Amino acid sequence: MIKAGIIGATGYAGGELVRILLGHKEVEIKWYGSRSYIDKKYAEVYQNMFELVEDSCLDDNIEKLAEEVDVIFTATPQGYLASILTEDILNKVKIIDLSADYRIKDVAIYEKWYKIEHKSPEFIEEAVYGLCEINRDKVRNARLVANPGCYTTCSILTAYPLVKEGLIDPDTLIIDAKSGTSGAGRGAKVPNLYCEVNENMKAYGVTTHRHTPEIEEQLGYAAGHDITVTFTPHLAPMNRGILATEYASLVKKEDGTFPTAAEIRNAYEKYYKKEKFIRVLEEGVCPETKWVEGSNYVDVNFKVDERTGRVIMMGALDNLVKGAAGQAVQNMNLLFGFKESEGLELVPMFP
Repeated sequence: MIKAGIIGATGYAGGELVRILLGHKEVEIKWYGSRSYIDKKYAEVYQNMFELVEDSCLDDNIEKLAEEVDVIFTATPQGYLASILTEDILNKVKIIDLSADYRIKDVAIYEKWYKIEHKSPEFIEEAVYGLCEINRDKVRNARLVANPGCYTTCSILTAYPLVKEGLIDPDTLIIDAKSGTSGAGRGAKVPNLYCEVNENMKAYGVTTHRHTPEIEEQLGYAAGHDITVTFTPHLAPMNRGILATEYASLVKKEDGTFPTAAEIRNAYEKYYKKEKFIRVLEEGVCPETKWVEGSNYVDVNFKVDERTGRVIMMGALDNLVKGAAGQAVQNMNLLFGFKESEGLELVPMFP
């Protein structure tokens, strides 16, 4: 049994961490950190935890927390962890950071897209990008895990096999993604009010969304060179879910023909057939957010457009589970040698 602490336990991702970890047989939550609700009972913040969690919220004293637990989850805004992380803390405890502070290896790119100064760039190089299905072996030996974002997890996993196998030209990749409103966090914001979101769809962060360089960096590793993608996110009137529809030009083979649907499916099967949490759907079945809600699954599929020589790739996940807390727990399982799916065998909820 290991001890875990959560800083940011009353945000949506933090609340999902609590829900998942309460069902994990190898973990005890020792610290429910929340600067906004210090000394308030956690179950008063989230009534669904009534008679399940008796603890009150504590502050975000990470130095004290590092003395008391084995792993810390930081479900906090960008810049928080980078401003307080020290070598002494990392020598005492493993950290899984759900923010973007250590996801991007080039500090200049991070500062450009996030508009803040990085306070501890000395830890960027050692941080492991925690996309488990791709970096599993690196995660196992990490002290600091940079948990990927929700849009990025879906966008990367949907295209990864075809980029890795050289079946598409990644510089032609266009990612059209939709997210539920929980992806914007629990803070009160006028654009997220019910009347603003309900019966409405809108694009935002067009050409400027800060997940763009994260997608480019990780798919660039798969391609073996720097790439540039077009990424446009949209806000959808639903609580949870990410749906990514991605378009790219197929690369002609030596004989002048394009890869066939069978060859593309073989690429997906090569990388994902043994993956517990990635489901390659049957031919003709499009991923839908409702079939992954509440679970750690990613559903992917594709369709070849022979007329244009392009392929349409599709992926769906729950932004709070595989897109945040579930993936963080998956990373924790790898760090401590637990069964990777422990606490995460959550059947998707419907309706």
